[in-house]
Amino acid sequence: MDAAIPKQDAMGATTDEALIQAVREGDFQAYEVLYERHRLAVYRFIYQMVQRQEEAEDITQEAFVRAFTNLHKFQAKARFSTWITRIALNLCTDRIRMSQRRSNLEQKEAQGGLEWMTMANAAPSPVEKIEQERRAKIVRDAIAQLPEHHRTAIVMRDLEGKDYEEIGEVFGCSNGGAKLRVLRARRALRKILEPLLEEGMANEVSNDEA
Repeated sequence: MDAAIPKQDAMGATTDEALIQAVREGDFQAYEVLYERHRLAVYRFIYQMVQRQEEAEDITQEAFVRAFTNLHKFQAKARFSTWITRIALNLCTDRIRMSQRRSNLEQKEAQGGLEWMTMANAAPSPVEKIEQERRAKIVRDAIAQLPEHHRTAIVMRDLEGKDYEEIGEVFGCSNGGAKLRVLRARRALRKILEPLLEEGMANEVSNDEA
């Protein structure tokens, strides 16, 4: 008897739900498809949380292993992308709690700015580029200082561009609740950023006067 043809979406790609069902029926190659489909997005989310490339790679692998082990618990009413993001978030939380004694988080790759703090599209001069990089580092350092729930909201909305529905699914709240969490997180970030940016401007003035 021929095997059932996996369900496909309008673009002709096999859906996540069909792949999950195939894995449950013993087709482990289907999980490789799921892995390749979601690996990069999961890695980006984790990297924004831990800010360490090697650690992000390790957690990404661990997240997919844990998802595979617990695939029998997955419920079709949730999206696989949201479900594995929750797994990744839990793993990040565990790692962050273990590494809170570190004085600074190593920064290996520059990340884009927040959508509400974007710079002009014109190509910057060398001096402007240095200033943008300095400010970007200040923002990254400030995000690292946020409590986990605020950091998660900022990463998902402003760095990853997730919609409020998916953020709400991760936090287990409504769209309105997700918007409120993002708003509070942005306020907390601004509170950290203001003295840092003012200090940087003061140092520039001092250097100019020297």
